[in-house]
Amino acid sequence: MNVFFEESGSFKAGSVLSRQGDAFQVELPGGRRAKVRAKDVLIEFDKPAASELMQEADTAAQQIDLDFLWECAPADEFAYTALAAEYFGATYGPVERAALVLRLHGSPVYFRRKGRGQYQRAPEEQLKMALASLERKRQQALVQAQYEEELKAGKLPEAFAGKVLGLLTRPDKNSIEYKAMEAAAGARGVSPARLMLDCGGIESPRALHEARFLAEFFPHGTGFPPVTVGPLPDDLPRANVEAFSIDDITTTEIDDAFSVEHLSDGRVRIGVHIAAPALGIVRGDPVDAIARARLSTVYMPGDKITMLPDDVVDVFTLKEGDYRPALSLYIIVNRETQEIVANETRAELVFVKSNLRHNTLDELVNEETLAAGTGDYPHKDDIAVLWPLAQALFEKRQVARAGYGLKREVQRNTDYNFYVEGEHVTITPRRRGSPLDLIVSELAILANSTWGAFLHDHTVPGIYRSQRGFGAPGPKRTRMQTTAAPHEGLGVAQYAWSTSPLRRYVDLVNQWQLLACVQHGVTAKLAAPFKPKDADLYAVVQGFDDTYTAYADYQRRMEYFWCLRWLAQEQKKQVVASVVKGDLVRLEEIPLLLHVPGLGVHARGTRVLLDVMSLDELTIEASVRLLNVLDAPTVTSGDAADDEDDAEGGDDTLVDAQDASAQAEAEALAESGDAAAEGGEAAGGNDGEAGRAS
Repeated sequence: MNVFFEESGSFKAGSVLSRQGDAFQVELPGGRRAKVRAKDVLIEFDKPAASELMQEADTAAQQIDLDFLWECAPADEFAYTALAAEYFGATYGPVERAALVLRLHGSPVYFRRKGRGQYQRAPEEQLKMALASLERKRQQALVQAQYEEELKAGKLPEAFAGKVLGLLTRPDKNSIEYKAMEAAAGARGVSPARLMLDCGGIESPRALHEARFLAEFFPHGTGFPPVTVGPLPDDLPRANVEAFSIDDITTTEIDDAFSVEHLSDGRVRIGVHIAAPALGIVRGDPVDAIARARLSTVYMPGDKITMLPDDVVDVFTLKEGDYRPALSLYIIVNRETQEIVANETRAELVFVKSNLRHNTLDELVNEETLAAGTGDYPHKDDIAVLWPLAQALFEKRQVARAGYGLKREVQRNTDYNFYVEGEHVTITPRRRGSPLDLIVSELAILANSTWGAFLHDHTVPGIYRSQRGFGAPGPKRTRMQTTAAPHEGLGVAQYAWSTSPLRRYVDLVNQWQLLACVQHGVTAKLAAPFKPKDADLYAVVQGFDDTYTAYADYQRRMEYFWCLRWLAQEQKKQVVASVVKGDLVRLEEIPLLLHVPGLGVHARGTRVLLDVMSLDELTIEASVRLLNVLDAPTVTSGDAADDEDDAEGGDDTLVDAQDASAQAEAEALAESGDAAAEGGEAAGGNDGEAGRAS
């Protein structure tokens, strides 16, 4: 005897070897034996053989008309045997009965299982809806198959127009377009991004890199809602100074300016004037909500995404030709010793006479012209006063660094500017560490340090950057916190970012706190927007750190991308580089670091000629190999040791300035100076990130 039974949701047939009570010992066609309960047995039969029954039943099941079967079935629950008589008539055997069970069980759209051998037909309306859904899916499958074939042939389907970047960044994985793209990419053995690039779905790899960043950090776009800045205080005094700023030609968010007043007894009063958006933006207002959501201006070669709307920036930027609201730090300096004898902080209106630009001044203002007093340029006398002060401030910081066990800051000689027009990039070298750079960076560091102490003295919390090694060797990580602490890398007792409130939310927060100190004195702690141990202030710190790092990573990635684009654009087949450490080299013409497998052991500074084998702008990778060694530097053992230290964490650490400002560059260098710190004080970089060459 044979039985047809249900086991674990599927149907099988086998030969009965024995029966004990309500259990059968059954041998399946494959030889496996199973214990089958009598209640799971649906059909007992002698012929055909078990294996033949399953084959014949499968074939017969496919021939059963489901629509007719549904019409034959009663509306109420029924046993399959009752429907068998209705459908097949008086004569039917085990094959027909098994076929009916298989057909009923395999058609959940038409019939619902109610128990062993028990079923109920689906209501007519539900059946119609289910069948319509199946038809839609069938049609979609046909369309998807058509899309796949077109994509595999290198043709972009019309339906993909305008959707490709969305499919690659934030896709609906249930859409037929996404499924077709994934299937076609798998068939061609490439990534979906590569497939879309090959099919012309994206204009260039650049468009994809930008779209991915925007999808993650600006999913609703980079535009701003309409906002209105609150009124400025009516009682702001007008400062009796004429200030000037020093920035790159592309800078629109001008945060800082300087002024010089000559006093008696060989002293000067130097003003560091910082744009004061905190005078018009109130914590919790719509503009604050925008700034807090973005936390920082995003910089990338050829473009930027500002933290504040343009009309808000226009109100507060230190644009030349008018009085602008500012938070000013005045220091009185003895010109003979360059010692600071007093300082004062004021909220006021400052007349900005000039916006000086590096591209017009860098060639005119250098150590030689300043020493000789030659050249003709705006604010020449003021710059001549600021230059020795900046040098003195720098030296003072180096003494402090030495006290912390750190070496002097060592700057690279060259920085690079990226100018992007469409898909074309121009990368130009610019001298780093020029007198103008030093003036801007040292005065900004002085302001941040002095104002950090100002907040601390008033017991008002602020957001500080601290770097402490506690005498331990190795990297000294920079952290953000709400209490004052030394920043060993910069050589200052405390450091609170306060000089870029148009571009960094942390600086705006600190400016609110500083204004409370200026306006309320000893009661500032009660009047400040953020009180001691304010949980919201901690949230700002955490959110800023994560976001600022992500923005910096994107900038480095895009700088690396544009370096690869430059190599392709200039058709560079061979390039000269110098060894940094191990297999890491730096190209001489552009700020690009590459790892060269099989480079061998060479002294730091060894010049090598590399063969550019391939460039991939989509994955942002370069493949190069060593052709030959051009020359090697001659170093003493002591110099070699110093070079080794520098390579561990000096000027080759990838921590250049995100905003390309002299202050940020100085901060980045100082924080990386002894041991690579954290790779992110200014977090950005004209050196990009080291790429893996193969």
